[in-house]
Amino acid sequence: MPPRLALRHITKSYPAVLANDDIDLTVEPGQIHAVLGENGAGKSTLMKIIYGVVRPDVGTVQWDGDTVQIASPAEARALGLGMVFQHFSLFDTLTVTENIALGLAPGTPLQALAQRISETASQYGLNVQPHRHVHTLSVGERQRVEIVRALLGKPRLLILDEPTSVLTPQAVLRLFEVLRQLAAEGCSILYISHKLDEIRSLCHSCTVMRAGRVTGVCDPREETEASLSRLMIGADLPVQHRQAREPGPVVLRVQQLDLPQAHPFATPLSQVSFDVHAGEILGIAGVSGNGQQELMGVLSGEDRRSSAAAIQMDGAPIGHQPTAWRRAQGLAFVPEERLGRGAVPEISLARNLLLSHQGPQTLSHGWIRTGAVQRITTEILQRFRVKAAGPHALAGSLSGGNLQKYIVGREVVRNPRLLIIAQPTWGVDVGAAAQIHAELLALRDAGCAILLISEELDELLELSDRVVVMAKGRVSPALARDHADREQIGQWMSGLWPGAQSDNTPEPAHA
Repeated sequence: MPPRLALRHITKSYPAVLANDDIDLTVEPGQIHAVLGENGAGKSTLMKIIYGVVRPDVGTVQWDGDTVQIASPAEARALGLGMVFQHFSLFDTLTVTENIALGLAPGTPLQALAQRISETASQYGLNVQPHRHVHTLSVGERQRVEIVRALLGKPRLLILDEPTSVLTPQAVLRLFEVLRQLAAEGCSILYISHKLDEIRSLCHSCTVMRAGRVTGVCDPREETEASLSRLMIGADLPVQHRQAREPGPVVLRVQQLDLPQAHPFATPLSQVSFDVHAGEILGIAGVSGNGQQELMGVLSGEDRRSSAAAIQMDGAPIGHQPTAWRRAQGLAFVPEERLGRGAVPEISLARNLLLSHQGPQTLSHGWIRTGAVQRITTEILQRFRVKAAGPHALAGSLSGGNLQKYIVGREVVRNPRLLIIAQPTWGVDVGAAAQIHAELLALRDAGCAILLISEELDELLELSDRVVVMAKGRVSPALARDHADREQIGQWMSGLWPGAQSDNTPEPAHA
C-alpha cells in the first residue's frame, strides 16, 4: 500500500525565519507517528501545510500515493484529514455545538449535532457539554472540544498538536486508548508533543526536527527519554537543584472565600482557604473546570465580587482592589490563556511588555520610554531564549512555546513578591520547561511567594513545597511535598479528602 501521507522537499519561509527547510516526512496507514522538536523548530508550520492552512513555497504533498494540493482546511477535511490545533480555533460567543457546526455542511441540524457531540464525548470520556458557550470554558475544556470536533469527522489522518497539554493523567490514558483503537482501524495519526514519556509509550515512529530541518527518524520505543532529548535539543537536560528552606511570613491569605456563579456554567467557589508564604511554592492540582479559572480571576483582580477580607496580601484586605493596584504592590500574574489574555497577538512583544510593566522604568510623565521598553524586551528574549525576530515581532507570530516563555519571562523579570501562575509549561519543550522550572525555583529562593496552578502532576510534585487539590469549587487541606503522591492526589481530585463529605461536597469531578 502507498503511504497515507508523504511530504517531499517541503520548504516554507517567512520574512524573518525559514520555518521549514527541505522537509521529508512519511506516514503509513495505521501508524502513530510523532513529530518532535524544540519550540520554533517548525512543527506547527508543517502541520498547517498538511491541513491546508498554509501553502508551502516549495515541495509536494502526496495522499494515498497521489500528489495533491490542499488549498484550505475544507479540502483537507474532504480528503479525510482532521486536526486539533495547539492554539484553539473556537469563537468565544458561540456554543460548542455552533462552533463545531461551522466546519460541517450548511443546514446541519443543531439538535442532532448536539446529540452526536454528547455521544462522541461520552464514548471517549472527554466530558463536553454541547450547549455551553465557549467563553465559559477553561483551557482544558476547550481542548476537549477541539478533540471531539476532530473525532466527529472520522478522519483517515488525525493531526494532534499538543493534545494532552491540559488533560489530566486519567484523561490522557483514555485518549491513548482511543488513539490506539483508531490506529488499529487504519487511521494514521501525526502526534506532536513535548512529553517524551508519551511519545515513547504511544508512537510507532518519530521524526525529529531542529531549526526547521529533519535531523533524524527513529523508533521512540527503542529510545530513552534522555536520548530523545539529546536528539531534539542537542544536549542533556540541566539537573534541577532544589534546596529545602524555611518559608517566611504569609504573603497571600485566602480565607473563607465564597463566590457565586458569574454565569450558568461557572463553578461557584465555596469556603476556599489557604495561605502562601514568602519563599514557598504552593501547588494547586485538579481537573480543569473545577474552579481554577474563577479563583485566578478573583486573585488577579479581574473579578472583584468577593468580600474585601476574603483575600489578603501582607495582612491587608485586597478583595476589592483593582488589578493595577495589586500589580503595584508586587503581584505578578501568568494566565493559562496565552493569546488574548496573556498577550495581545496583533501588537509587538515590546508593546505587550506594557501590559504588566507600568512604572518609572517604562513610563515617564505619561510618555512611553521606548528605548527602555525595547531594552527590557530584548533582555527577556535573550534570557529565556525566545525565538523571535526581535522586540518588534508581533506576539501572534511566535510559536506557542516561545510565546509562553516570553510571558513567563515578562513576569519573572519584575522580581515580584507574589506570583500567581497557571500552566507554566503548557506546550513548552523539555529544555524550555527545565529553564522555566529553574526560574521559578530561583524566585522562590529569593523570597517570592508563588501560587502554581497546573494539571501536570509531575510538575507540581517537582516544584511545590505544599500541594492542595481543587474539586468542584472547594480546596483540600494542604499536603507537604514529601507526603504527597500521585495516587492520593488523584483520589482527592474527586473531592474525596478527609472531612469533605461532611461538608456536603458535590458529586465528584470527572476528567
